[in-house]
Amino acid sequence: MPFVLRQTGKAGRMGKRAIARTKPGRRLFLFAGLGGAAALAMPGVSRAQTVNWRIQSAWPARDIFHESAVDYAKRIAAMTSGRLRIDVVAAGSVVPPVQMADAVHAGILDGCHGNASLWYKKHKAYALFGAPPSFGWDSHGFLGWFYHGGGEALYQELTNEVLRVDLTGFLYGPMPTQPLGWFKKEVKSPGDLKGVRYRGSGLSGELLAALGASIVNVPGNQVTPFMERGLIDATDSSNPATDLQFGLPTVAKFYVMGSHHRQIEAFEIVFSKSKYDALSAELKAVLRHAAFSASSDQSWNAHSHYPKNFEEIRKRGVNIVKINPEIIQQQLKIWDQLIAEHSKDSFFAKVIASQKAWVKRTGPFFQLNNLGSEDLAAAYQHFFG
Repeated sequence: MPFVLRQTGKAGRMGKRAIARTKPGRRLFLFAGLGGAAALAMPGVSRAQTVNWRIQSAWPARDIFHESAVDYAKRIAAMTSGRLRIDVVAAGSVVPPVQMADAVHAGILDGCHGNASLWYKKHKAYALFGAPPSFGWDSHGFLGWFYHGGGEALYQELTNEVLRVDLTGFLYGPMPTQPLGWFKKEVKSPGDLKGVRYRGSGLSGELLAALGASIVNVPGNQVTPFMERGLIDATDSSNPATDLQFGLPTVAKFYVMGSHHRQIEAFEIVFSKSKYDALSAELKAVLRHAAFSASSDQSWNAHSHYPKNFEEIRKRGVNIVKINPEIIQQQLKIWDQLIAEHSKDSFFAKVIASQKAWVKRTGPFFQLNNLGSEDLAAAYQHFFG
C-alpha cells in the first residue's frame, strides 16, 4: 500500500530554502579572520549552519520510550553545541502515531521516533525492520544484520525505491524480548488463547490471530480503560516500566513472560530525506553516531530500570508465569506460515532471505559460545538461592 502523500519535490524546495537562510551567516565567516578561514577549510563542516527540527514520538510523554527519544535529541544538541536542535513532542501532539511517516513526508514534521512496524500497512516488509520473526537471534544480532549484514541498504531500498517517499532513518536501541502479555485469565496451553480479545498489531498480531486470538487495535494509553470495561481480555506488553505506568497490574492479574511474537525489536528514528540531505556531512554524521551512542545507553538503562519495575509488579500480587513450551512451538510453526504467505511479495522475500542468511552464518558461534538462559539461571541459583 503506497504512502498517501507524495511531496518529495516540495520537501526538497523547503530544504533548499533552509540552506539559503544560512548564506548570510556563511558570508560573515569570510570576514572573521584566520579563525573563519580555518573553519571554511574544513570540508563538509559548516559552523554557521543552525538547524531546528521538530519530531514526534510514538509514545506518551511520561513513557520510558519517549524519554529515549528525548535523550537522543539531547545528545544531538550536546554533540553539535546547539547547532542542531531537535524538539521532541509526544504521541498525538501533531498526528496519530501511524500517520507520523506521512507527516514527515509532507513536511509537517521533520522526523519521528517509533518502531518500523508502525508502517506495516504501507508495506508488510516494514515489520521486518521493526519486530522480525524469531530465527534464533536477539535484538543485538538484528542490529548487527542491519548495519553489517545488508539490512540498511534494504531499508533504504524499501523507503526510497519501492515506495519512493521522502524519508530516511536509522535503527537503534536493542530491546529485550517482549512478554506474551497481560491476561485476565490464566493461559496454560495454546487452546487458552482461542477467542481471547487481544490488543496487538502488525505481524505479531497476525501470529496471535493464527493462535486463535481476536486482535483488537487499541492505542497503548487506552488499554487499561478498555480492559476495565471488558472490551478486551489481554494485551501485548512492551516493557515493565510502561506496563506500570498504564496501570496494567490493576486490570489483569496474569503476566505471561517470554514469547516468539516480538522476541527481536528496535527503535526507528526517521527524518525527512530532503532535509537530511541538506545538512553538512558533519551534522549527518552526528545524527548517525548519536543513534549508536543512545543505542548502548538505552540498553544499559533497561538493565537498571526494568528489574526494579518488574519487582514492583510482583509486589502488586500479579501471577507471573513463564510461557508454556507448547505455545512457543506453535508460534514457530505459525512464523513459517506467515513468512511463506507474505513472501509472495518479492521484496518481503528478499529481506527474509537476507535475515535468514545472516542468522544462519552468525548463529552457530553464539549458540555454542554463549550460555543459555537455563545455564544462567543455574548460576544465579548457585550464588543467590
